[in-house]
Amino acid sequence: MGGMSVRTDSPQNSHRAGFACFVGRPNAGKSTLTNALVGQKVAITSNRPQTTRHTVRGIVHRPDAQLVLVDTPGLHKPRTLLGERLNDVVRTTWSEVDVIGFCLPADQKLGPGDRYIAKELAEIKKTPKVAIVTKTDLVDSERLAAQLIAVDQLGKELGIEWAEIVPVSAVGDKQVSLLADLLVPLLPEGPALYPQGDLTDEPEQVMVGELIREAALEGVRDELPHSIAVVVEEMLPREGRPENKPLLDVHANIYIERPSQKGIIIGPKGARLKDVGTKARKHIEALLGTPVFLDLHVKVAKDWQRDPKQLRKLGF
Repeated sequence: MGGMSVRTDSPQNSHRAGFACFVGRPNAGKSTLTNALVGQKVAITSNRPQTTRHTVRGIVHRPDAQLVLVDTPGLHKPRTLLGERLNDVVRTTWSEVDVIGFCLPADQKLGPGDRYIAKELAEIKKTPKVAIVTKTDLVDSERLAAQLIAVDQLGKELGIEWAEIVPVSAVGDKQVSLLADLLVPLLPEGPALYPQGDLTDEPEQVMVGELIREAALEGVRDELPHSIAVVVEEMLPREGRPENKPLLDVHANIYIERPSQKGIIIGPKGARLKDVGTKARKHIEALLGTPVFLDLHVKVAKDWQRDPKQLRKLGF
């Protein structure tokens, strides 16, 4: 072959960029997977449904592509106004992203929760869907094979054509980069959407609120599953500090639904709240890279999950 051939689709000069979201029932490994792909703790990992209420995005930067992960709240049968509003957010997000990853844990048989989400996914025709079988480190190869077949069947039954079916273990980091390799070709061609250093475009205040909320729920999840909302009122650099010793003042309110829950959060002689503050402060300092003074107050917002005015005030 003489001469030179120029191919425009060679990886050297085609860059892809787009949005992906992971869906799946609680505990399906969505946040862990997000963190493994991004390489940093961004989404809030929790063993309870609906602790990731806000769209926390992680950004995977690669030479050939930029994958922006949008973390939608869990889709569930709505029991409250908050639930319905969340479900609307979810459906909108699904139709706007470039690819959807449906996470199904390898160690649990497909259940009604998975089917409920899959049925909803089947309605979203245009967006490519990748089935991701997570937590493969917890099962033997026989069990894994059975799960992959079950996922394939589920797609056939509901008329979903999986772009890929991929087994991953985010914990062992196995195949996480393979997953990225499979998601990238499904993104549209285009320049990077975010600057190189960004891991998340979530407003810092919201992320700080999530970290406080996570610390506040630690150890009392059973008593207060998700009747906690955190509002960061302000984050201000302390005035008159020398430049090499900055301090960030963070003032935040923890809202609960009933006065009886106040004691649970505050603890005997305020010990629990102090502990929450210490834990949250460490995480916030790690996130922002600066020393923090954290001022926490617990307030009662009666039945905030059912009250549209309160929901708006608390940012939903």
